[in-house]
Amino acid sequence: MSSNNFKVLLIINECNPEWASVPLEGYKFYDGISKLVDTTLVTHIRNQPALEKIHSDRDITYIDESKLIKRYYKIAAQLSKVKNKTIWPLHNALMYPVYGEFDHLVYSNFKAPILGGDYDIVHAITPMMPRYPVKVVKVCQKKPFMLGPVNGGVPFPRGFQEIAFQEFSYFNFLRAIGRLLIPGYRRTYKEADYILAGSTYTLNFLKEVFNIDNQRIELFYENGISDSFIKKEQEVGEVKSQDNQPVNLLFVGRLVPYKGADMVIEAVSKLEASTQEKIILTIVGDGSERNALEQQVQQTNLEKIVNFTGWVPQQETLKYYSNADIFCFPSIREFGGAVVLEAMANGLPCIVVNNGGIGEYVTAETGFSINPVSREFVVQELKKSIEELVQNQTLRQNMSQQAIKRAVEFTWNVKAEKIVDTYRKLLVNG
Repeated sequence: MSSNNFKVLLIINECNPEWASVPLEGYKFYDGISKLVDTTLVTHIRNQPALEKIHSDRDITYIDESKLIKRYYKIAAQLSKVKNKTIWPLHNALMYPVYGEFDHLVYSNFKAPILGGDYDIVHAITPMMPRYPVKVVKVCQKKPFMLGPVNGGVPFPRGFQEIAFQEFSYFNFLRAIGRLLIPGYRRTYKEADYILAGSTYTLNFLKEVFNIDNQRIELFYENGISDSFIKKEQEVGEVKSQDNQPVNLLFVGRLVPYKGADMVIEAVSKLEASTQEKIILTIVGDGSERNALEQQVQQTNLEKIVNFTGWVPQQETLKYYSNADIFCFPSIREFGGAVVLEAMANGLPCIVVNNGGIGEYVTAETGFSINPVSREFVVQELKKSIEELVQNQTLRQNMSQQAIKRAVEFTWNVKAEKIVDTYRKLLVNG
């Protein structure tokens, strides 16, 4: 089989160009891969309106759900909320029957075509969390089955147990129970020909739990960046003069406890007055902590240098990245961390916490990655990193240029090409 002359069945239940998070990631993978090889996409019917606006001529199968599952979904969604806040470990456990029906219908519809040799590769991309099985693995003995990138399960740091409790971490035992009780879960990982793991934590977790050798798994970060976000290096220009213009710090994200906007504000409050006079901090986003954060700003007398924008559509965030100089995002538990890639793509040195994917995106050449020892330690290191970047123009400029180079490695087109290259290797070695 030569070049890209092969057919791929892509299973992406969450695949929607109009939504955010995993559905958007699923679509970006589909869009990139489908430009390089012949694909059949199978996805949930909820994605049909958005996909048909763009790809009405594509080979796409939409899986509907039963009336029973529709009713169950509403009940499960309510049961997994407390005061409008989702208990994610419980939500993911309760939602298994919803996914389970989709998974079974994909198996029923595509069992015969797979066995009949209609596809050269079967690749399941979503759900991305490593908690659910993929039933079609049972009929892929003669065709390579690929899974991922799967990512998730990153624990809260020990020094942040109060926040972990606020995020209902005491429900995390449901993950282990699911691995024991969900039919086909272990088989999926045991029999997959190749697995993409979205973070080093997930990679090591899967290797240990399923005794997966290095030949069947690789690190492949789940998130990507659109070419439109990549700033050309020559556009970075000269670093602003400290005497004439402020250095703009930026935070983009949901205003919830584990994202760490409060730690950024506290770190800024601890800066010397001479450094505070040189900076502006812009916080883009909204969430349950908005009022508390605004009160924190007032209590620390930072009203003149800290601005809140509220929620902003993704494409509009580009102007904030373009006007910023430093990105501060000390989220203590992050899987994808798309905002960090967006910041790097715009040439921003990044200050992040090293727990999950974002700590791996940011290298010593592109920013600072802080170990989550404790809240006090993170605030202290944030302060030091901000001071160094504000005071050292050359360092800021060098990190800016390196950040753009690093971000280019994560463009969706590059990621799609890497996946297709993996397809070729699987077919050659098959």
